[in-house]
Amino acid sequence: MKPESKNSSSLSLGVEDLRAGGQKSKTSYISAHGNRKQAVARIRLFKGKGETVVNEKPIETYFPQEVDKIVWQKPFLVTKSQGQYYATIKVSGSGKRSQLDAIALGISRALVMQEESFRPILRKAGLLTRDSRKKERRKYGRAQKARKGKQSPKR
Repeated sequence: MKPESKNSSSLSLGVEDLRAGGQKSKTSYISAHGNRKQAVARIRLFKGKGETVVNEKPIETYFPQEVDKIVWQKPFLVTKSQGQYYATIKVSGSGKRSQLDAIALGISRALVMQEESFRPILRKAGLLTRDSRKKERRKYGRAQKARKGKQSPKR
């Protein structure tokens, strides 16, 4: 099996936006997703110059702090591809920090789909590793939390 056919069938590589009437638009994008805790980010990565948008707001408005900017731009900085791509992102669930990490993972995955030579660079930077830590479930027989024990009577 050729690598091109494998990627095109399973990873939605080079998907084009369909309009009403079955017509394809000129804008092609790469679709990817990222997760962190309960946060899910769906990324559409476009080649060219444009503004990156999160939930129909500019990303600078959605994540206003400078530290946040460093996190979501890191995949572009590591691969030296800043200014060559822009994205539209839908993110939901969890808190802002987890959403930001999910976006960084999704952008990294989309860049790898676009350019396979980015894989070792992003892997070395730790941007392709999904952080699997989640909230531990509550166990029965416990107090309110997963590990908190009930208070025993002293007298």
